Amino acid sequence: MDPKPEIPRTSDSEGTLPGRHWEEANMTRVQEFILLGFSTRPDLRGVLFAVFLTLYLLTLLENTIIILLIWSHTELHKPMYFFLGNLSCLEMCYVSVTMPTLLLGLWSGSCRVPFTSCMTQLFFFITLICAECTLLASMAYDRYVAICHPLHYPVLMRPQVCLMLAVASWMGSLSVSVIKTACIAGLSYCGPNVLNHFFCDVSPLLNVSCTNVALTELVDFISAIIIFYGSLMVALVSYVAIGAAVVHMPSATARFKAFSTCASHLIVVGIFYSTAIFIYARPKRMEDMDLSKLLSVIYTVLTPMCNPIIYCLRNKEVQGALHRTLHKVRISQSSAN
Repeated sequence: MDPKPEIPRTSDSEGTLPGRHWEEANMTRVQEFILLGFSTRPDLRGVLFAVFLTLYLLTLLENTIIILLIWSHTELHKPMYFFLGNLSCLEMCYVSVTMPTLLLGLWSGSCRVPFTSCMTQLFFFITLICAECTLLASMAYDRYVAICHPLHYPVLMRPQVCLMLAVASWMGSLSVSVIKTACIAGLSYCGPNVLNHFFCDVSPLLNVSCTNVALTELVDFISAIIIFYGSLMVALVSYVAIGAAVVHMPSATARFKAFSTCASHLIVVGIFYSTAIFIYARPKRMEDMDLSKLLSVIYTVLTPMCNPIIYCLRNKEVQGALHRTLHKVRISQSSAN
């Protein structure tokens, strides 16, 4: 990354304006950002474009199938599938926020994003990543109640409670996103305007800001503690309690069933939180943007594609609903012919 340009300073006695005001008056605000993405390897751009486009379309297809199955089959109208349906909606929005700029950069060599569009992308990205954190915590709590308090499950996880958890997740995420985006948009960007990333993210924007970002970093770190660490603690406590309950189950069959239900959840939670916390829940901005890009691919591209498979398509109830749907489609096609 090119070093930030040095802006000459004058003392208060050297001009009619104080040095700081003279500096701010002579800053030229960046009107657009250039996203490098993965275009630094032109020999691989065509292959990467085909790979990421395939992953994007596959992610949309998988999550659309999950949403339609949950909506059209009454046996899937349960709290667990309510959260899974929300997660699928979130994943479709999530991947659609970051993937277009990645694909455009691979197609054209670089992606020019106006300042307003960059901040808009940042706002939606922060909203969705925070919502995913809190939604994963809600799903962990749902599994905790189902395994540790099965008799109270219909009351503790009644539809009103599920809806309240989902709404609270989205409202809290929107609030955090408004604050963080406002802080980052309020910084001065006077060049360079090149972001070594494939979407407008927090760290690359902080790295190219030409003003003091200490307050913004503090806001970013505090919000990360509240959202990331807060939801992670809920998930960890839930899974620890689940583990203790599973160990004390008298039947090996019951232990295996409970473990298989939570194992996939735990894998996704572990992958998502480990990468997200490494990048965002840090008191300092990240300097190694090449590493940041690679880690970002895990939770912005791979995780949304794998979640439907791990959570739903391996689930027997979902598989049964899918088989019945495919059977109806085959019958309808046979009748039409």
